[in-house]
Amino acid sequence: MQKYTEKVHTTDKEEPEVVWVKRKEKDKQQPQGHTKETEEGNEVKPPLPIVYGKNYGVHFAKLEKLHPFDAQKGKNIKELLVKTQVVPLGKFYEPAEITKEELLHVHKEKYLRSLKWSLNVAKIAEIPILVFVPNCWVQCGYLKPMRFQAAGSIMAGKLALEYGWAINLGGGFHHCCSYKGGGFCPYADITLLIQRVFAEESHITQVMIVDLDAHQGNGHERDFMNNPYVYILDMYNFRIYPKDHEAKLAIRYAVELKPRTANKEYLAKLKKGLNFALQEFRPQLIVYNAGTDILEGDPLGYLSITPEGVMERDQFVFATCRSQGIPIVMLLSGGYLKASAKVIADSILNLKQKGLLHTI
Repeated sequence: MQKYTEKVHTTDKEEPEVVWVKRKEKDKQQPQGHTKETEEGNEVKPPLPIVYGKNYGVHFAKLEKLHPFDAQKGKNIKELLVKTQVVPLGKFYEPAEITKEELLHVHKEKYLRSLKWSLNVAKIAEIPILVFVPNCWVQCGYLKPMRFQAAGSIMAGKLALEYGWAINLGGGFHHCCSYKGGGFCPYADITLLIQRVFAEESHITQVMIVDLDAHQGNGHERDFMNNPYVYILDMYNFRIYPKDHEAKLAIRYAVELKPRTANKEYLAKLKKGLNFALQEFRPQLIVYNAGTDILEGDPLGYLSITPEGVMERDQFVFATCRSQGIPIVMLLSGGYLKASAKVIADSILNLKQKGLLHTI
């Protein structure tokens, strides 16, 4: 197991910035709307590669309103995208529910059997709201929506390779690995996405994860430990959950942020980090975990990024990928403010206005 080999630049005179660099080592279902149609003799273009399903929303007989998790975030974003004409006809790619057989390509059978119990004792988060929720509510109200969102991540990965980019209005369950979950993450959709791409797209041999959620992405880090074909850039608040020091060994470029980090410092470190990573590793696909729990006031992220900062972050990541011809798939990951949905929708609208959502 490799150790981090150096620290890179210190800009804070009071406390060194923690940046590590690890040296290099020597679904087959057609998406809804994928087929071109004709209408009165005119060819109708397929919808933009944005994935959303009506089954994405989480519900526990309205108990979800007591929890910081935005149970209808995907739906709220969808409605805003339609309203602002980003998706003028309201046509999205809609995934089918992922099957147990598909999950078993990554997950252990024992782990899948344990889910209904672990969720029922509120281990999906640090906040014990779901204690005593009946198993049937857990299965239908939480796990089923998460299975649809995981399927959406896989679909978005395929669409990104076809169109140059794709966005799943859900997913990004970066605390879950093959044998255990954590946070709000019961399924390892990032691992499932990448493993499916490797299995079905023989020309894709190198993938980069750019994890900009406020929390360390310890799930995919555990799954891709010592895998030279998956490069992980992770930028997170090191003072908060999960503090998984073992999983950090999988990160090739890690930036540990202090609480209340604001726009200027955050964006400078991101730009330096992504540019460095792309010089060191040439991916054929980037999985962008675009958490909005970095927003100021988020109850779980404890950073101080403004909505404008999120917009600039997303624009920089997309512009970098598009300019270098690297397909990018964006997953929404964490974001626990009610304002997150509008921030995400506004950011996607900005990407479209900047010409970054054209298809190849």
